[in-house]
Amino acid sequence: MKIKSNKLAQIPKLPGVYFMRDGAGNIIYIGKSKVLKERISSYFGADINSKAATIVTAMQKIDYILCTSEREALIIERYLINKVKPYFNSMWKDDRSYPYIKFSINESFPRLVFTRKKIKDGALYFGPYPKIFYIKKLIRWLVKLFKIRYCKMNLVEGFLPIKKKVEGCIYHHMEICLAPCLGNVMSEDYKKKTKGVELFLSGRFKKLEREWKTKMFYLSQNLRFEEAKEIRDRLYALQSISERIIISEIKQDEINEFIQRANSVNELKKELGLKCLPTIIEGFDNSNLQGTNAVASMVRFQNGVMDKKNYRRFKIKTVMGADDFASIKEVVFRRYSLLLRKNERMPDLILIDGGKGQLKAAVSALDELRLHVPVISLAKKSEIIFLQNEPKVLILSKHSVALMLLQSIRDEAHRFAVNYHRQLRRKEFGAQF
Repeated sequence: MKIKSNKLAQIPKLPGVYFMRDGAGNIIYIGKSKVLKERISSYFGADINSKAATIVTAMQKIDYILCTSEREALIIERYLINKVKPYFNSMWKDDRSYPYIKFSINESFPRLVFTRKKIKDGALYFGPYPKIFYIKKLIRWLVKLFKIRYCKMNLVEGFLPIKKKVEGCIYHHMEICLAPCLGNVMSEDYKKKTKGVELFLSGRFKKLEREWKTKMFYLSQNLRFEEAKEIRDRLYALQSISERIIISEIKQDEINEFIQRANSVNELKKELGLKCLPTIIEGFDNSNLQGTNAVASMVRFQNGVMDKKNYRRFKIKTVMGADDFASIKEVVFRRYSLLLRKNERMPDLILIDGGKGQLKAAVSALDELRLHVPVISLAKKSEIIFLQNEPKVLILSKHSVALMLLQSIRDEAHRFAVNYHRQLRRKEFGAQF
């Protein structure tokens, strides 16, 4: 299959998930990439005998959704593959899935295990997690900290192995294992000593810390200094690792949020007939009280997410009184004339809070700058979308994820403008405002 170079040029250099479709529109392959443009482009220079070439032969269309990070792309890719089960993904399935940490509390002497399968066996499962390297590293750390047994033996209290076979265990001699195989600890005591693993993997660091501090104080009061020292060392280790934990469990709500956000951007492109995905949207609103302390705000959303470091606020400089139209024109002109001077990236879509008049004012500012950036306005009460250079309006279903995205941007711009206006009023008239 051939694809026009200008089509490839439009693909952003951002993380995302891509879909390969056949002539009937069926999804035949789903993939993800940290840099979509590079990954998708690579298919068209692939070796003729490669998997990529096989997909390209059967493919007629490519769609993609943008993500805020490689981690998010990985989560969405796995979720969609499991849901859609595309032909080529199934053909080349390697049975690899997200890793879990298994704490086998169903055993007499529980172990920590790295696994990719979550089954109903009475054990505790934590995860799934997106990063394998950190999971394995964390398991090693926890095993050492809690002196959990390393071995894979099926240990059952009352039916322990012959002592000669296990007394040479290096972990026992290094004192980094409680050595239940030698009968050094009973099942009940072993489970008590390793109970903190569950608290740790549940993220309840503070509770674990409190329990250990109480126990350390009790041991010290009873002159059991060696045991108290061991607890103290655990506390130091816990305080160190809990500050550096960089893995996170993937929740279903999180997946749903990612999917909805990606869908909202894609739906918005379709509903507005945009040439490119609106990955960066900037929204504007005004705020004043009878024309005094007139201000405006600009908020930026990237891939459907607030990008607060790129929010901007403006004091209206050239407009006298309460003139929303003139104020919008001023701030839009100021914002994008500055981006032009700095040669910075323009947004993919501009959203104005208001109706036809506010939209016309924004378009006028862009025309003066000779900029061709899509701009729309969203009226508050009726939720009608006014389109640039279009006499007709767009009314989306109240359940539309595209409308929900526009509403969240509009409402955030309004909140930001009102807060700034109130700050100025407080400075001028005192705390009662």
